[in-house]
Amino acid sequence: MMKKLLLPLGLLALTLMACYSPEPFEAEYSDESSNMDTSAEMGKIYSLNGGKQTCNPSASQDTVNYPASMLWLNFSGTLNVNAPDSGFTLKKVLQHDRLTVWDTANNVKWYLMRDTSASECQFQDPEWSTHPNFIVALRGYDVDGSKACENLDYGIFAVRMSDKKKFWFDKKGIPEEATPHLWVGEPDDGFKEYGDSSTVEGFFGSDKVILTYVDKNQNIVVARYGTLEKGKPQTFKLKKPSNRKNWKIDSPLISPNGWYVVYNMYENSTTWEAYLQYINEDSEPFKIERTKDMMSEPAQPHWYMLENKLFVVWSEFPAGSQMLNKNDLTKSSVQNGSVGRTVMRGVRSFPGTRDESVVWDGNGVEIAPVPMTGGITPDGKFLATGTNPAYLLKLP
Repeated sequence: MMKKLLLPLGLLALTLMACYSPEPFEAEYSDESSNMDTSAEMGKIYSLNGGKQTCNPSASQDTVNYPASMLWLNFSGTLNVNAPDSGFTLKKVLQHDRLTVWDTANNVKWYLMRDTSASECQFQDPEWSTHPNFIVALRGYDVDGSKACENLDYGIFAVRMSDKKKFWFDKKGIPEEATPHLWVGEPDDGFKEYGDSSTVEGFFGSDKVILTYVDKNQNIVVARYGTLEKGKPQTFKLKKPSNRKNWKIDSPLISPNGWYVVYNMYENSTTWEAYLQYINEDSEPFKIERTKDMMSEPAQPHWYMLENKLFVVWSEFPAGSQMLNKNDLTKSSVQNGSVGRTVMRGVRSFPGTRDESVVWDGNGVEIAPVPMTGGITPDGKFLATGTNPAYLLKLP
């Protein structure tokens, strides 16, 4: 049975270039912002970009340098945020021309512009990695070299936030909807100093790196480094559910311990399911069950870890809804679960074994009476969402 529970202090109760780089900001957030509405029950919600459309929300995974923040992609037109410098333009903006990290005071705290000198056209599918210093995304370029950017191909890259250097996993041949994710694990002898940025270990400070993405045939591709010849990944595809061969896969996200992926499969905009799967070429996908008290199948599942305990965080929507929010979440009239909600459930994992079954640890818990599709910060204090309006929700 699904339970509803308020979680004090976040979630402790439960024992997704060449330009000027702004200076890192102090680790704090504002509770006095004009873009805030307060709900005593669900916490404080902050609106991004004046309610304009955004996409690919991804909650900050760096609570030291970028607390109370989220990563997102812009659309064209005018941006209603506070720019950090003249390099971050606000007018005549082109769609997906930058990666942006924004905080609750509507301030831009980090950004990466497309490199037009390298014929970059746009970004797609950015996601904060499991490591606070790395973001993974797609870069689109015109295969004909045209500035019109009409015939695009994509590549996958990681960007190191501390210096904006890039590492290319693939420079071309990647589909637009690949939704990549990245896990960076700590070596047995600790992280190394950053070195040769053309090598995995030099760029990430570790050779324990896993990349996941969706290929053109709707397979989850896994590239695992640190297991074969130095710098060469072990590459394989995960099995699909046997009865869902024609469904599409969205956003396979790697767990913080590097053991599992969680993802959606969808038949159309209103029909989807969520799956957990062990990262092994022989593993079977495990469907996240829909219990009788859930509003929908789990949507946009993400991971959260507390004291080495894994949780899956997902959104639920009313019957017939799409997997996104178009409502103004600052209005108290929708802060009651009527437009969706956010739920979390513990997963009992088996570090040190190859057990591919999934055992739930307790029942699901409602953590917000609104749907938040962009994940949760590692300190459990903030949920993110976007498309169309974007918000950060500070949990009570």
